[in-house]
Amino acid sequence: MNALTVAVLLGSVLSFFTGVAIVVANVAQASISRASVSRSLRTIAVYGTADEQNPGVGPFGRRVGRLGQATTPGVALARLRRRLDYAGNPPYWTVERIFETKGLGLIVLGVLGVVAGTALGGWSGAILGGLVGAAVGYFIPDVVVYDLSERRQEQIRRTLPDILDTLIVSVEAGLGFDAALAQVTRYGRGPLAGEFARLLQETQLGRSRVDALRALGQRTNVVELRAFCAILVQATELGVPIANVLREQANQMRVRRRQRAEERAQKVPVKILFPLVFCLLPAVFIVVLGPGMLSILDLMGS
Repeated sequence: MNALTVAVLLGSVLSFFTGVAIVVANVAQASISRASVSRSLRTIAVYGTADEQNPGVGPFGRRVGRLGQATTPGVALARLRRRLDYAGNPPYWTVERIFETKGLGLIVLGVLGVVAGTALGGWSGAILGGLVGAAVGYFIPDVVVYDLSERRQEQIRRTLPDILDTLIVSVEAGLGFDAALAQVTRYGRGPLAGEFARLLQETQLGRSRVDALRALGQRTNVVELRAFCAILVQATELGVPIANVLREQANQMRVRRRQRAEERAQKVPVKILFPLVFCLLPAVFIVVLGPGMLSILDLMGS
């Protein structure tokens, strides 16, 4: 088998499994995006008892889960738990379930890769397809969790200034901070309202506000929200009025949102450059210069 055949085989297998990964990621995102604030509240109860409520798919599922866990190093396990926190710890998306999915994907897509490689390139293609399929099946759950966490954190980043405005109006109207949070969780939508609902639920269950705010800062990678939680912790410990802190934070959030929009606008020309050069300009050259080149070739031929 020459190098060209191996390259074509590898490209075909990669294209197939990339398509499978995109379909799985889109289906998972569609199922998670329907979650609401009430589902986030149920996460508090489900998070600690998910294994008893969802025992898996029987002995085979446990064996597959042990396979996925055995092939996952400790650093990757800690990163996976952190990504699940960023994704909001969706119900039934426990670490054990992800291990089962990783092990099952490793086996199923590995077998499919062997079959596809055998049909395209014999034994060498089977080995190559099996390795690629097993790798793709193993990392698909990580890609899905990463995509869910990044989408959720981006939603939190976008809605944070508006929710801070709601908190300011509620506090300045005479409500306490907890009552203002209750108003946000009652009428708000999105993952940030769910996080504030969890914060309020934890304080009602007896956890101190400082510890609940610190836990909220650890469950997100949004710099603005982490800074907001740290400043609220400091204001609570020092006795600073919450309304002044919220107003100053809201002003800073608006400035950062405007700066982020300007930064994205500055990146647009660079992002447009490659599609322009490789997609638009060749078509323009063909349309503009094609007839002239054909005429020149006819004159030279005659």
